[in-house]
Amino acid sequence: MPSIITHAAVPLALWCAADRGRIPPWLLAAGVVAAMLPDADVLAFVLHIPYADALGHRGASHSLLFAGVLAMLAALVAFFGRHRPWSAVSCQPRLAPTTARPTVASTVQAAVFVFICAASHPLLDAMTSGGLGVALAWPWSEHRFFAPWRPIRVSPFAPQFFSARGVATLLSELRWVWLPLATAVVAWKLIQPAPAVPREPS
Repeated sequence: MPSIITHAAVPLALWCAADRGRIPPWLLAAGVVAAMLPDADVLAFVLHIPYADALGHRGASHSLLFAGVLAMLAALVAFFGRHRPWSAVSCQPRLAPTTARPTVASTVQAAVFVFICAASHPLLDAMTSGGLGVALAWPWSEHRFFAPWRPIRVSPFAPQFFSARGVATLLSELRWVWLPLATAVVAWKLIQPAPAVPREPS
């Protein structure tokens, strides 16, 4: 796996690329949690569940079904929660009352954001240089998938993380995850049209 910190890169990049205020803090936090949560399955080692088991590391929690479940939870929070819809216009005065209600569009957008963040975790894991593959198709298949191209060094577990191997992993993640995402965000911002400036009446 990439380190747990690097899994947050995808939601942070999406947040940076989005229009200001489009992704509110609660949704960004949900995306970061969704991107990191699959690695909670490292508890399988404590419980003596075999690595290759469906409930082992990189198993069920690294499936697209798991990402879909997290996306549905995000949709429920967006629709029934008290938070302001994340797709609402953010330029209203701070103290102005708002009667904005969650819409189908804002609910779907929240679900898609969380799904992408959660699904990015196994996809990044599939690009690592070691370990077992990821069970993307669980429960329909327990086959472990790897990407054809695997440039990211696999991260050591906690006891070995603060070592030369851990530093090499962080440098690999900087090269293959953080820098490409930062470049993509900057490029996206540069190609966006500038906001129209209202003309003063003559």
